[in-house]
Amino acid sequence: MLYGRTAEQERLARLLAEACAGRSGALLLRGEAGIGKTALLDWLAGTAAAQAHGETTGDGREVRVLRVTGVEPEADLALGGLVQLLWPVQDRLNALPAPQAAALRAILGTGREQRGPDRFLTGLAVLTVLAELAEDGPLLCLVDDAQWLDRATAEALLFAARRLAAEGVAMVLAGRDDDGSIAPGIPELPLLRLDFEASSRLLADRGRAPALHSQIITESAGNPLALIEFDAARSDQPHQHAPLPVADRVSSAFRARIGGLPERTRLMMLIAAAEGRGDLPLLLRASELLGVDLGDLAEAERTGLMYVMDGAVTFRHPLIASATYQGAVLARRIAVHRALAEAATDPDCRARHLLAVATGPDQEAALELAAAAGRARGRTAYAAASGLFGQAARLTTEPRQRASWLAEAAALALAAGHATQADRLAQEADELADGLAGELADGSVDGLADDPAAGARVASVRAAVAFELGDRNEAAHGLLARVGNAAPNAAPNSAPNSAPPEASGLLRTAAAYGWLAGDADAVRTAAARLATAVGAADPLVEGLERLCDDDAEHGLPMLTRFLEVRPDATGPRDAAEEQAVRMLALTCGLLLGDDEAAHALASAEVRRCRSQALIGQLPYALDVLAQTQLLAGHHRDAEAAVTEAEEIARDTGMRRRLVRLGAVRARMAAIEGNARRVRELADATPPALRTGVDCALVLLDLGLGDFGSALSRLDPPPPGPDRYTWLSLSTAADQIEAAVRLGQPERAEEALRHCESWARATTAPWAQAVALRCRALIDDRPEPYAQALHLHEKGGRPFERARTELLYGEWLRRARRPNEAREVLRSALATFERLRAEPWVRRAGAELRAAGERRVAARVPAESPIDRLTPQELQVVRLARDGSSSREIAAQLFLSRRTVEHHLYKAYPKLGVGSRRELARLDLG
Repeated sequence: MLYGRTAEQERLARLLAEACAGRSGALLLRGEAGIGKTALLDWLAGTAAAQAHGETTGDGREVRVLRVTGVEPEADLALGGLVQLLWPVQDRLNALPAPQAAALRAILGTGREQRGPDRFLTGLAVLTVLAELAEDGPLLCLVDDAQWLDRATAEALLFAARRLAAEGVAMVLAGRDDDGSIAPGIPELPLLRLDFEASSRLLADRGRAPALHSQIITESAGNPLALIEFDAARSDQPHQHAPLPVADRVSSAFRARIGGLPERTRLMMLIAAAEGRGDLPLLLRASELLGVDLGDLAEAERTGLMYVMDGAVTFRHPLIASATYQGAVLARRIAVHRALAEAATDPDCRARHLLAVATGPDQEAALELAAAAGRARGRTAYAAASGLFGQAARLTTEPRQRASWLAEAAALALAAGHATQADRLAQEADELADGLAGELADGSVDGLADDPAAGARVASVRAAVAFELGDRNEAAHGLLARVGNAAPNAAPNSAPNSAPPEASGLLRTAAAYGWLAGDADAVRTAAARLATAVGAADPLVEGLERLCDDDAEHGLPMLTRFLEVRPDATGPRDAAEEQAVRMLALTCGLLLGDDEAAHALASAEVRRCRSQALIGQLPYALDVLAQTQLLAGHHRDAEAAVTEAEEIARDTGMRRRLVRLGAVRARMAAIEGNARRVRELADATPPALRTGVDCALVLLDLGLGDFGSALSRLDPPPPGPDRYTWLSLSTAADQIEAAVRLGQPERAEEALRHCESWARATTAPWAQAVALRCRALIDDRPEPYAQALHLHEKGGRPFERARTELLYGEWLRRARRPNEAREVLRSALATFERLRAEPWVRRAGAELRAAGERRVAARVPAESPIDRLTPQELQVVRLARDGSSSREIAAQLFLSRRTVEHHLYKAYPKLGVGSRRELARLDLG
């Protein structure tokens, strides 16, 4: 029976009822130790079981319950929690898409498949298997002691929890108050201590006289476990009272009870506490080595401290296990762990116990930990692998191995998204290498200086952390310094192209960071050193260098040459370099101005990420795809792509990517004249990432007629690389128009030179048309306008074409050629209306009226059916129209099949159709 938890029980009952109705939800129970989290989970599981037998309201369908409990000793055991959760349902893996099924089989050890490189694939697979189980009826997933789940399990469960929608799954997690990052983004239900009335009822039901209630309640402060334990201990310690936290006093009470048990019972309890998982066969093998057996647990069972059932040994409460372990002397704990290591059949379990045995350098334990780390890395449990490599480094007696393992630990911490920890480990590896450098001369020891691959890993990690969290310029310069420091170690007569591949990779990465940080000097230095190192110019890096010098004429053809070679056909690379090359390829597609090619490249990358379940790489590809869609005038598509990218970035903790996605939304809002939205996005963007949003503000100012702000906002223009972002190139034309309208064309000279130089170097007709439009504005002549419109007819960027038509129409009206003016102005107005570009609609309408048009219906067109759909509904409907099944759509969009069908169910009435077959006749853009 529960006391004082009526509100909490009602909340949990509603969550279960929602699951029974086909709607999913997740909830975190948060509270201190002993507050009753496990009791509430037990009550909810009992309620679900009772409902299946018609004992409560409901439809009588069986509610399936999956349960996992975090175990403190297993917090570093990669994916141990998922094994515990999914082992009973492994027969359902065949229903999953192949990459997801392979990922879970690799975790469970039931197949030969290798997991993919994306650590978020596991979360998607968990989401899918939960949805598959919910096909048979409501599913209740209970996660107790979530604060002790291994990181990989926690990430997978949270990814699934955040994307639950219409599957009929209820997930309830329970965790301690002292960990503020158990389940970010999940609704919370804090558990408070019991009030005096509820506490009194609990004690009364235990037979305690009312006269003693007040003292026990005061000592326990309303903590339910403390109430029970202090009541139980009252006869043995009638005057116990100490100014300690409640949890400490409860632990003290447990230690006192444990101390009164026979020594053999205490030893068996210590074996169980050290083992942690309740694995009865392992416990029995270890106990045999220590001369005790299962019968010695009888007294602990009799007193209610432990249970032995269903082949598992369980402590009644985790605090009992902690009190057992902490109350034992160090020598006894070491002996127990040594026995567990000897008895273990699982190598990861053995490694964990060997770590507990080690009190100093221990090469055997270090090698076993490193092997366990390698296995965790193979399962993409990067956080666990990082911790294991770090522990191995601290135990090894070999300095070179220590440096190498620290470097690997740092790289894996970064892959797991723990940038601060990665930097700390990389710094430790660097300092170790510096300390060893002095010993290299006599050949007594070696370190990172003799392991270029490890040195490169350390440098890459420190640069990546600096780029994401610190000074973005520091990232490039740190890599350049690393390569420069390594140069003296090269052979004095080595050929120019004999540089190690690590150096070439670092220099390319330095150039990329320099470009993205707007640091032209870093790009130039990297290009020069790379040319010297490999004996030939790198087309990508040299192309970026030329653009830094505003030499688009030579820079853009080099980027074209880079893209002509498939990004995956230029030799072997590690995963990080492969991803970097692909990201730069997408960026180059935009720089070249060939929007169709850039769109095709981004679409192909999105398809690759979807087919291989590369969730972590998908947001960047979607970001670039959204940019190409926005430039093509497909705002709804761009919104859908950005929305999906934001959801994935949020679900996977990629907060920096979330901020960068704001540039697309800001540009869209600026075109539509939504000043409030543009300024909100600007306020939310850090100064280092503001170029794209500032460009959107320039367009907004121009559209609203604030020409002074439009001209001065990016004056002087961004230096070096920032001048060639996809938005900066358009902004040059915006500033030229603002300068002319202010009557200050001389202020546009630099922007015009930049715009014309870039347009000459690209083959994109729309770019050449915009340059001609700008020249027409400056020279106030009609011929460039006419030439520009001829080029616009070849396609590309409808918003830019409409702006050219608007400016030409204005010129024709002023030249008293109203008939010609009205023709181009009508075309401009129609495009602005389709794009919902309200400021530009007003301008084009005003010009039409001034040109003599009597009836100007300058209004946004009526809402089309697809405008009624949410971005995700639009994605689902389009894929369904093209013939994809619900299961195929779910795999592509990282949703469950039930959620896909829920979106279709909501979309059909909005579109006026009743089935998939009817979608084929709709124009969905």
